[in-house]
Amino acid sequence: MPQTGIINFSRVHYNRLFCMSFIIQTSMITQPGKLYVVATPIGHPGDLTARAIQVLSQVDTILCEERKVASRLLKQLEINKPMLELNEHNEEQIIQEILLKLIQGQNMALISDCGTPVFSDPGRGLLEILYPAGIQVLPIPGASSLVAAISICPFDLKQFLFLGFLPPKTEQRRDILSRYTNSAEALILMDTPYRLAKLLAEVAAAFGKNRTIFLAVDLTLPSEKVYLGSVQEVQQEVQNRKAEFILIIEKSSRRRR
Repeated sequence: MPQTGIINFSRVHYNRLFCMSFIIQTSMITQPGKLYVVATPIGHPGDLTARAIQVLSQVDTILCEERKVASRLLKQLEINKPMLELNEHNEEQIIQEILLKLIQGQNMALISDCGTPVFSDPGRGLLEILYPAGIQVLPIPGASSLVAAISICPFDLKQFLFLGFLPPKTEQRRDILSRYTNSAEALILMDTPYRLAKLLAEVAAAFGKNRTIFLAVDLTLPSEKVYLGSVQEVQQEVQNRKAEFILIIEKSSRRRR
């Protein structure tokens, strides 16, 4: 058996040459495992697909954002599988262990706390090394708060800009929003639940209190609510509510056709 050794996985090592060298030195197995990127419900448990349940039942290990959240889901499904946490705090440190397991033939599923993994959740660093390493990555589609919000938004969204999560520092957030005040496309934003009121105030300051917005809150949950109106109107309705949300800002009236 080849010697494995201990390797320090820093970002400078994430390239095709290193990964292929690592595979050759680590394992003689010709059939590596696969990574399934599995979407889980964003709220309503009935939104988990039959295929997702099948994959979670069959893989060897489940990569999760938070063990507590994943354990609750797996308990509901009566699935008992080993779990490894993969999150923003440990992604770089645990990649070596995950890659080794995949090379040795284990099949793994990646899930986030809710919705579709990787897009706005941990996992991208892992994918960056799996493709050069020849590991097959397969999507198991399902619930997505972004797609759900887009599907019920009345704005013209043939084209849009996804700005995602703004950085936590106020100055950086203000600078980013100011770049897009006259955008020819609608803007889509996300943030943590406790920053909802802060983000609305920042949008009002950058785009004006009369800019039309669409706010989808707690989608698929009993507390689900959709707000459509000016920033000021939505602020008055939302108050200091804390909830998961997708915010869509209508494109500038100067750019509408």
